[in-house]
Amino acid sequence: MDYSFKAGKVPLLVSMPHVGTDIPDDVAARLAPCALARADTDWHLAALYAFAEEMGASMLAARWSRYLIDLNRPPENTNLYPGQDTTGLCPVDTFGKERLYRAGMEPDDAEVAQRLARYWRPYHEQLRAELDRLLALHGRVILWDAHSIASRVPRFFEGRLPDLNFGTADGKSCSLQLEGAMIQAANAQDRFSFVFNGRFKGGHITRRYGDPAAGVHAIQLEMCQCLYMDEAPPFDYRPEVAAQVQPLLRQLLGTALEWVRR
Repeated sequence: MDYSFKAGKVPLLVSMPHVGTDIPDDVAARLAPCALARADTDWHLAALYAFAEEMGASMLAARWSRYLIDLNRPPENTNLYPGQDTTGLCPVDTFGKERLYRAGMEPDDAEVAQRLARYWRPYHEQLRAELDRLLALHGRVILWDAHSIASRVPRFFEGRLPDLNFGTADGKSCSLQLEGAMIQAANAQDRFSFVFNGRFKGGHITRRYGDPAAGVHAIQLEMCQCLYMDEAPPFDYRPEVAAQVQPLLRQLLGTALEWVRR
């Protein structure tokens, strides 16, 4: 199976497109040693969001590493942040700008097309099918695209990120009323910093599937990994640290669910 999936009962789908770590043997044999650490993975999100499954949410998580193909990039490989440095559909370097492939072994256009068909499309077909199922059952649905990143990545942003980075494609991927409810919920606490549509405005999934007029309200959350894990290898999960932010995550998802049910 190219992903893990469990259908839920409530109008909420949690997507985790960057949690995968698997790389096919024929590709792994061409990668540089730095790729073995898979440092740019959104580690441990399944554990962090385990409560969402208990809430009745549908859960979709990638199997394959973003080093193979990035499920949150458009198939045309257009830059979602024009003028800013980003990695591509089939990355050739790490967030730290280390070369992922041995010299001359990067994928060509034909291989990229093969990876799209073999690894990218199955995830998106399942995502679309589950949104359609939940829409048929409930009339409206929340798509929560869950991500995490090291709190400091100089390649992409200066200094330290806010703890919680929400993206709604500048208010286009979900109702402005829902965004307002989320801002209110985040403002009700003073422990974790947050921003809406700052450095991260939502990737391909948020922008492609978020369609408030059709009943799909998409929100991306890119959170700092230091809130729940060690940011240095071996990237251990820290349950005692995660327990401090999980109540807020549960409240945010609960707020979204309450809104969409109204």
